[in-house]
Amino acid sequence: MGMQDTLHALADSTRREILNLLKQSRLSAGEICNHFSISGAAISRHLSILKDADLVRDEREGKYIYYELNATVLEEIFLWISELKGEKDHDQTS
Repeated sequence: MGMQDTLHALADSTRREILNLLKQSRLSAGEICNHFSISGAAISRHLSILKDADLVRDEREGKYIYYELNATVLEEIFLWISELKGEKDHDQTS
Protein backbone atom coordinates (compact mmCIF):
# COMPACT_ATOMS: atom_id res chain seq x y z
CA MET A 1 0.00 0.00 0.00
CA GLY A 2 2.95 2.37 0.53
CA MET A 3 3.53 3.36 -3.10
CA GLN A 4 -0.23 3.74 -3.67
CA ASP A 5 -0.52 6.04 -0.63
CA THR A 6 2.42 8.09 -1.85
CA LEU A 7 1.07 8.52 -5.36
CA HIS A 8 -2.39 9.39 -3.98
CA ALA A 9 -0.85 12.03 -1.72
CA LEU A 10 1.16 13.51 -4.59
CA ALA A 11 -1.88 13.65 -6.89
CA ASP A 12 -3.33 16.68 -5.09
CA SER A 13 -2.01 20.15 -5.96
CA THR A 14 -2.51 21.51 -2.42
CA ARG A 15 -0.45 18.68 -0.96
CA ARG A 16 2.28 19.23 -3.55
CA GLU A 17 2.34 22.91 -2.59
CA ILE A 18 2.65 21.96 1.10
CA LEU A 19 5.65 19.78 0.20
CA ASN A 20 7.16 22.74 -1.70
CA LEU A 21 6.78 24.90 1.40
CA LEU A 22 8.38 22.25 3.59
CA LYS A 23 11.41 21.88 1.34
CA GLN A 24 12.46 25.35 2.52
CA SER A 25 12.13 24.64 6.26
CA ARG A 26 9.95 22.96 8.83
CA LEU A 27 6.71 24.76 9.60
CA SER A 28 3.87 24.58 12.08
CA ALA A 29 0.36 23.81 10.86
CA GLY A 30 -0.56 27.46 11.46
CA GLU A 31 2.35 28.66 9.34
CA ILE A 32 1.29 26.29 6.57
CA CYS A 33 -2.31 27.55 6.81
CA ASN A 34 -1.11 31.12 6.27
CA HIS A 35 -0.12 30.18 2.69
CA PHE A 36 -3.59 28.96 1.70
CA SER A 37 -7.12 30.30 1.52
CA ILE A 38 -8.71 27.08 2.81
CA SER A 39 -9.74 26.13 6.33
CA GLY A 40 -7.39 24.88 8.99
CA ALA A 41 -9.37 21.64 9.06
CA ALA A 42 -8.68 21.13 5.35
CA ILE A 43 -4.96 21.75 5.86
CA SER A 44 -5.02 19.32 8.78
CA ARG A 45 -6.56 16.66 6.53
CA HIS A 46 -3.93 17.27 3.84
CA LEU A 47 -1.16 16.98 6.44
CA SER A 48 -2.68 13.74 7.70
CA ILE A 49 -2.63 12.26 4.20
CA LEU A 50 0.97 13.38 3.72
CA LYS A 51 1.91 11.81 7.06
CA ASP A 52 0.14 8.54 6.20
CA ALA A 53 2.15 8.44 2.98
CA ASP A 54 5.32 9.12 5.02
CA LEU A 55 6.04 12.22 2.95
CA VAL A 56 6.19 14.44 6.03
CA ARG A 57 7.23 13.94 9.64
CA ASP A 58 5.85 15.80 12.59
CA GLU A 59 7.34 16.76 15.94
CA ARG A 60 5.56 18.31 18.89
CA GLU A 61 7.28 21.20 20.63
CA GLY A 62 5.19 22.61 23.43
CA LYS A 63 1.76 23.42 22.07
CA TYR A 64 2.89 23.38 18.43
CA ILE A 65 3.41 20.56 15.97
CA TYR A 66 6.09 21.18 13.36
CA TYR A 67 6.12 19.42 10.01
CA GLU A 68 9.12 18.66 7.83
CA LEU A 69 9.68 17.00 4.50
CA ASN A 70 10.72 13.34 4.44
CA ALA A 71 12.76 13.23 1.23
CA THR A 72 13.54 9.51 1.60
CA VAL A 73 10.16 8.47 0.21
CA LEU A 74 10.53 10.89 -2.71
CA GLU A 75 13.94 9.42 -3.50
CA GLU A 76 12.37 5.95 -3.65
CA ILE A 77 9.73 7.25 -6.08
CA PHE A 78 12.40 8.87 -8.27
CA LEU A 79 14.39 5.64 -8.31
CA TRP A 80 11.30 3.66 -9.31
CA ILE A 81 10.48 6.13 -12.11
CA SER A 82 14.10 6.02 -13.34
CA GLU A 83 13.92 2.24 -13.47
CA LEU A 84 10.67 2.43 -15.43
CA LYS A 85 12.33 4.76 -17.91
CA GLY A 86 15.22 2.31 -18.25
CA GLU A 87 17.80 4.63 -16.72
CA LYS A 88 20.73 3.05 -14.94
CA ASP A 89 21.92 4.25 -11.54
CA HIS A 90 25.58 5.14 -12.04
CA ASP A 91 26.14 5.62 -8.31
CA GLN A 92 25.70 1.95 -7.42
CA THR A 93 28.95 0.07 -6.93
CA SER A 94 27.60 -3.41 -6.20
